[in-house]
Order: sequence, then structure tokens, then C-alpha cells
Amino acid sequence: MSQEIFIIDDDLVSQFATRYCIEQTGLSFEVTTCGSAEEGLDKCATWVEEYGKLPDIIFLDLIMGEMDGWDFLEHLKVYEGKYTMPKVYVLSSFVNSKDREKAKNNPVIAGYFDKPLAKTNLNKVFKKAS
Repeated sequence: MSQEIFIIDDDLVSQFATRYCIEQTGLSFEVTTCGSAEEGLDKCATWVEEYGKLPDIIFLDLIMGEMDGWDFLEHLKVYEGKYTMPKVYVLSSFVNSKDREKAKNNPVIAGYFDKPLAKTNLNKVFKKAS
């Protein structure tokens, strides 16, 4: 069975670039894109209802419209202890040491990468996921 990946980012170009990078690995993944944190939470709820699980990996933008990536992570906590939590990788176009430090200290976040996602970083993700 292939792994499920969510890309949660309100930037269509970034969504495309991240998806393209994943597809270039040649590995089997089911990729779902979400244009907002709210849509990402809705998709997570749908996956729990339909499949009884959350996605394996989430690539998450921090800076989005009404709900940002940090708010998304707070809302995702409702699934802790009930389901296997996804490995969350933050994708950011801003080099913000405060966000990097916050991400480093957040137990849900497995990594923090600058946009666009590079193949070398993606290789690190898939080594950790296996």
C-alpha cells in the first residue's frame, strides 16, 4: 500500500512544486493537496471517517490565510492518542529563526524545510518515514 501525503499550502505554485518533487522520486504515494489549513483539517476528518486513519506525512505551510499552520497543528491534537499521528514537515518561504525554534521544540513536527522542497530534503523525509 502506498503512503498518503497531504500538502497543505495556500500557494498553488508551491503545491505544484512540492507535488512534482514527490512524483519525481518514482515511489508510490497518494498525494492530496489542500489550499488552506481549514481544508486540511476537513480532509483529515474525512480520512478518519472513511479510512480510520490520518495521512502518513503532511507538508505544512505556516503562513496561510485565516488559519495558519500553527493553528492547524493545535486542531490536529484532537487525534492524539486515538490515531497514529502523521509526520509533519513544515515548508516555509520565510527564514524565521523564531518559527524554526518553535518547530524544533514541537514534538509533532518532524522537520522544517525552506521552499521550494528540494530532492535532498525529500530523501531525508522518506528515510525517516520508512
